[in-house]
This record gives sequence, C-alpha cells and structure tokens, in this order.
Amino acid sequence: MRILFITSSRIGDAVLSTGLIEHLLKSHPDARFTIACGPVAEGVFARMPNRDRTIVLHKRGRGRHWLELWREAVGIRWDLVVDIRGSLISYLVRTRRRAVMRKSAGHKTLQLARLLKLDHAPMPVAWTAPEDRALAARLLPDGAPLIGLGPTANWSGKVWPAERFVAFAHLLAATILPGARVVLFAGPGAQEAGQIAPVQTAMPEAIDLTAKLDLPQVAACLARCAIFIGNDSGLMHIAAASGIPTIGLFGPSPVAEYAPTGLRAMPVVSMSDRMDDISVDAALAAARTLLEK
Repeated sequence: MRILFITSSRIGDAVLSTGLIEHLLKSHPDARFTIACGPVAEGVFARMPNRDRTIVLHKRGRGRHWLELWREAVGIRWDLVVDIRGSLISYLVRTRRRAVMRKSAGHKTLQLARLLKLDHAPMPVAWTAPEDRALAARLLPDGAPLIGLGPTANWSGKVWPAERFVAFAHLLAATILPGARVVLFAGPGAQEAGQIAPVQTAMPEAIDLTAKLDLPQVAACLARCAIFIGNDSGLMHIAAASGIPTIGLFGPSPVAEYAPTGLRAMPVVSMSDRMDDISVDAALAAARTLLEK
C-alpha cells in the first residue's frame, strides 16, 4: 500500500498531523509513506517508521512548489492520498482513495480525525531513534529533575516576558521540583536568538541547547525533562507529543485550535490578548496540577 501524506510547512501543524499518520501506521502496518512538507517541518518525520521518502516543498512564486510536487507524484498509482493542506494536487494524481482537509471547527486534532472519519482525535507522537536518545542521555544525564523552557515564538506577540520564565523556573525549583536544573530550548535564527537572550543572561547556570539540535534530538531531550513550559510554538507541540507534562502559554493565538495535545498537557490562557497578563502564579498552579497527575 502506497500513501502520499501532504502535511504542513509549519512545525506545530506538522506535529499535530503525526497522530493521523500513527493511526494509519497501526491500521496499515505494511504501508509505505511518502511525506510532503515544508523544509522547516522536515525533521518532524525524519525518524518516522515506514517512510520511503520526504518531498520537501520550498515555497516558490505562483505556486510553483505545487507543480514540483505534482511532477514527483503523478507517475505513481497511490492507494491513499491524505492532504491536510487542501491542495488541488490531491485531485491531479491517480489514487484509489483521497482524503482532503477542509477548514472546520474545533481543535486541529479533531479536524484531522474528521478527515478519516475517526471517532476520536488522534494523539500526536514524537518519533526518535536510538542515536537521538543516546545523545540526549549524554547532554542531560540522570540526576536532578529538568525544567525545559521554550521562551521563543514565531512572532513577538506570542512571547511571555523573559523575566517571568526566569521567575517561574526559580520558584518551581525551590518548591515543587527541589533542586531542578533548567534546560533552554530554541531554534536557529536571529529572531529566536534575540527572544531567548534575556533568559540566557539571567540564567547562566542553565543547560543551553539553543540552535544545537535537529528536531528528533530536540524531542529526545524534551522527553528527559520533568516538565516543559513554553509559548505557543512548534517546540511546545513537540514537548506535548513526547508525553512529558507540558504547559502552553496562550495570548493572541487561538487556544481552541492549537492547545497542546498530549498525555499530560494543558494551556494557560491570558484573559486578554496580552501575554504579560499571564501571571507566574497561574503557570505555577498549572505545573502543580500536571506534576500531581
């Protein structure tokens, strides 16, 4: 069975789509997958089982990236095409069955469930390999509990003030997780470097993994943390998918659609659109709730 799965160019949406892929893997264990996604999200699928290849869609003017995907896919007779982008390409390739996503209400995982007429929202997963987990064990050896911080986001309006991340971590390590160490996570690029810089300055003792890891390595390192707190971002969704207690901080972004989804995950939501209206006390209360589960 050959499955073409067209997913997002954004890390968060790509992570949320992994639950649907995991459902297909369990339903069709002999199926072979081709993934189509944007370059930033490619690492989400790097350790995925039964993946024959990934077609990376580099955005081009006049939608030429879709033409390139069509050229790659048109010569194959697919058994199933799943398209969470709702693209025209899904109708221009030969397939026995297609499932093309259309915008609907509810959380993204519920929208994905409707795509294949599932009775439940599929839980996202974070695929890693033994080498990723071995690296994580070297970088984050057993010992003191680890507090993962994700102080960055794709735009400044979604960023909780840096000093509150610092205060949260210090209070958590002094009360609920005595002696815990902080691990800093952020991606590459000037924007993320600027957002995390105040936290790095305030916490020189932290284990700083900023821009040092690929996505499977990030997932493996997150899985070793006792808890993660971060802004609404792809990193937050990876943390939730890894199964650790995850707090997602939400101001202007749509929590009903993008709340973190995992075995132990919850959002902390501003009463306004302003991130600085989220208090450290509210984040600590969420941490206590998650760690007591």
